[in-house]
Amino acid sequence: MSPTPEPAAEPDAADAPEAPEILRPRRRPAQRRSRERYARILASAREVLVDVGFESFTFDEVARRAGVPIGTLYQFFANKYVLICELDRVDSAAVVEELDRFATHIPALEWPEFLSEFIDHIADLWAADVSRRAVWLAVQSTPATRATAADTERPLIEAICGVLAPLIPSADDRVRRFVAGLLVHTTFSLLNFSVQQGAPAMGEEHYELTVQEVKRMLISYLMTVAEAR
Repeated sequence: MSPTPEPAAEPDAADAPEAPEILRPRRRPAQRRSRERYARILASAREVLVDVGFESFTFDEVARRAGVPIGTLYQFFANKYVLICELDRVDSAAVVEELDRFATHIPALEWPEFLSEFIDHIADLWAADVSRRAVWLAVQSTPATRATAADTERPLIEAICGVLAPLIPSADDRVRRFVAGLLVHTTFSLLNFSVQQGAPAMGEEHYELTVQEVKRMLISYLMTVAEAR
């Protein structure tokens, strides 16, 4: 069986183009009232994003729905790209939290069962909250949002690397990160496909079939990786 392809070597730093800026809020609230207001802003931003799409997304509408002055948004976010990236950070943190919880079951479960249960859980999150798909699509919009999304997903990649360590113990960290990134992006891309608005004809059947194929593909891939190592 052919070995798993090695990830491409990193380019020399002197030859690499300047990295895009990582987009972060100007500040995050510390006091309870500010945190509540911040949460309202994020919730309203999700609503606006789902209702009108990223191109028509405006601070004016977010502020109106959140019931705050528009200046309050600018206290936290320089522009809509920063706000969208903050939504992505919240979504990614929730996935990491769930992965950590599921990882505690690894000694009691065979890893295919673990992966199947975890994919089911993440797929249910995407199906139940359509804003996750909207956020995931929005952060693909510019080099800076893509770079920020990549920075945001690092804790998720590291968490998956920890899960992969017993499966491919001979692989170095660079290979495990490559495999983890492949798993993350494949799963999210196919979950996006499973809930896309263009497939209403099959509805629930489309969703279930896609999730089952995600499981089949990823479990087969990881079995191949484990055997090759």
